[in-house]
Amino acid sequence: MIHDIWNALLYKPLINALAFLVSIIPGGDVGLAVILLTIFVKIVLFPFSQKAIKNQAAMSMMAPELDKIKKSGVSKEEQAKLTFELYKKHKTNPFSGCLLVLIQIPIIFALYYVFFKGINFESGLLYSFVQVPEKMNMIFLGLIDLSQKSVILAILAGVSQYLQAHFMPKPRTAPGAAPNSFAENLGRSMQTQMKYVFPFLVAWIAYSISGAVALYWIVSNIFAVGQQIYVNKTEKKVLDEEVKILITEK
Repeated sequence: MIHDIWNALLYKPLINALAFLVSIIPGGDVGLAVILLTIFVKIVLFPFSQKAIKNQAAMSMMAPELDKIKKSGVSKEEQAKLTFELYKKHKTNPFSGCLLVLIQIPIIFALYYVFFKGINFESGLLYSFVQVPEKMNMIFLGLIDLSQKSVILAILAGVSQYLQAHFMPKPRTAPGAAPNSFAENLGRSMQTQMKYVFPFLVAWIAYSISGAVALYWIVSNIFAVGQQIYVNKTEKKVLDEEVKILITEK
């Protein structure tokens, strides 16, 4: 049942979209089709990911005010009340990003699975109105065979993953958490692993499977980096002004 739903709602639409792109791209370059499909999916998910990134950036930018509340000396109940009022005023929810990420995960995994399973348009998954591409060129730009392992693409996948982690706002610990508390240390540990450990894991996985998976990861990460930089630039000034107003009001 779940497998049927997965195929009908996620896997089949993506494999058909890839087949369509390969059929219209001159020379049937699968690499270009992978890039276009990844960008298309990221654009569809843009409103969700944009809101999550803005929420994360807002939490980071509100750090001075959150620290001020934490150090105010009021009771834990009053701290929670002031923190809630701050979130409400900025229309920010520290947990909303988790929900938005959960919405994206099935789609991202389905796209990943398309490349992991192997690009095969003869499996009977194509819709009646989608033609099997007459030509399918797995040699990306005439240089890299996407059906095989690629050291170059695997390394680039790891580097792009590092850049994505580098531009992410630093996570905030829960209000009222003591310095060097478990929550704070856990946050630092996760950030360090995302920045320095996960890129090696991504590179290893990308190399272990195929060049197509590595290319998907590279494009996806580059898109995410660009989106993060855009949010950082456009939101920072607004959030800085709002924090100044809040500090003045207190």
